[in-house]
Amino acid sequence: MGKKELLVSAIENGTVIDHIPAEKTFQVVNLLNLQNAQEPVTIGFNLPSKQVGKKGIIKISNKFFTDEEINRLSVVAPKIVLNIIKNYEVVEKKTVETPDELRGIVKCNNPKCITNNEPMQTVFNVVDKAQGILKCRYCDKEQQIDKVDLC
Repeated sequence: MGKKELLVSAIENGTVIDHIPAEKTFQVVNLLNLQNAQEPVTIGFNLPSKQVGKKGIIKISNKFFTDEEINRLSVVAPKIVLNIIKNYEVVEKKTVETPDELRGIVKCNNPKCITNNEPMQTVFNVVDKAQGILKCRYCDKEQQIDKVDLC
């Protein structure tokens, strides 16, 4: 192994979250509640990346994410890559995409919206994925995906 190689131990089974924009790494950790994980978690931060300059990478042993968790991830860091590992091999690669609809993931920033005044789930339509524009289904207020609060 050359001196310029970075060794991060392989995992037998689990998920590797790759190509996280470096500044979003710990937001992803918090979003997925990884600080309370019982399985080993490896976090790489400010690693060199040809695609995004500096990136984060997170390896979680024996963890496979639900669609809901992946949708939550898409709000914080769209375009990250999930590598599903089984028996030390990548069996699936998924680029996280923001879905057309977000249910119960982000809060509406309109204080008069019914979702802020009644116990009900928020629903946002993603009206422009390229620009990151969400629209509340109840009050029609638009907001930027990078400026939302998570539920």
